[in-house]
Amino acid sequence: MGLVQAVAGSIGGTLADQWKDFYTVPAGLPATAALFAAVPQGTNAGRGSNTKGSSNIITNGSKIVVPEGYGLLLFQDGAITGFAAEPGGYEWRSDDLNSKSIFAGDGLVDPLIKQSWERFKFGGQPGSQQAAFFVSLKELPNNRFGTQSEIYWDDGFLNTQVGAVTRGSYTLKIVDPILFVKHFVPAAYLQAGRVFDFTDLDNDAASQLFNEVVGSLAPAFSLYTNDPGKGNRITKLQQDSVGFAQSLSAAVESAYQWKSDRGLAIVKTAIVSIEYDANTRELLTKVQRADALAGARGNSNLQASVASGIESAGETGGSAGVMGLGMATGMLGGIGSLQQPVAPAAPVADDPIAKLKKAKEMLDLGLITQADYDAVKAKALGL
Repeated sequence: MGLVQAVAGSIGGTLADQWKDFYTVPAGLPATAALFAAVPQGTNAGRGSNTKGSSNIITNGSKIVVPEGYGLLLFQDGAITGFAAEPGGYEWRSDDLNSKSIFAGDGLVDPLIKQSWERFKFGGQPGSQQAAFFVSLKELPNNRFGTQSEIYWDDGFLNTQVGAVTRGSYTLKIVDPILFVKHFVPAAYLQAGRVFDFTDLDNDAASQLFNEVVGSLAPAFSLYTNDPGKGNRITKLQQDSVGFAQSLSAAVESAYQWKSDRGLAIVKTAIVSIEYDANTRELLTKVQRADALAGARGNSNLQASVASGIESAGETGGSAGVMGLGMATGMLGGIGSLQQPVAPAAPVADDPIAKLKKAKEMLDLGLITQADYDAVKAKALGL
């Protein structure tokens, strides 16, 4: 007993001409609106009387249009009696044996909704009057987060604890509307004229989500930077909105069960800024210097020094140019000697960057192990 699907798929002008009045999504909603009452369109012709005095109360024969990207929820005495996520036109029939209670669609919501429906479905036969609400199945943007002081996490690449102040935003999606309404939306929003908006500053439930996201940032940063698939680089955070969203979603799910208890998921993030503390900035500077002198990039830098020395010698003909050329050539000679059969390693200067560069060259040639290189790297970076 419940909904009869009159028209499937997108709704065009033909249905609008056929149905002189129907219920649908209100006009002028913000992109962040998540839950709101259905509103009547038309002149009430042929729908019957509305005895409840609320604009979203439907009765037998009421017609409802579900647009793409929205789900319809029907309530009786606070209990959910029907749900439709398939776009199209419907009629409410409490006495029709061919009617259905749920049209879950064939997308992401299908398996999730069916599980929740079995847990919370209406126990008796629905009455002829129902309260109709719409829930957004679209991405809901502009949910902001930020920290007032540094948060700290263990970083796999720097092999130490790092800290930063950060701010940004995330995009939410309601993946299980039944769980969302049952477990998260306050009862005050289940009435006509109220709109549940995650970005509403007066929405205490949305404020709770903000606090939980801030509390999950440190675990999310740790998940991301310690994942070898992400390259173990904190500097990639601002370039990978989807990858970090997965880490943040996993962190809030682990701590607060957003998806399993509330039907919510974080699908995108945008990190506006990350301001590292002084110790982290110093470590990153050392790593950048080491990267510049490592591997093929280091050889390129040395070759550039040779070219500069030759140019200087040609222009001045003096000792400075010759000395620059000699020094650069000597450095290249050191690298070239490492490419010959194994020979006793020359003593390394006290410069930690030079030590790290030499160790990387030896690692590339198979002269030392990764563990040996990591030990030299840790000592050079003062870890």
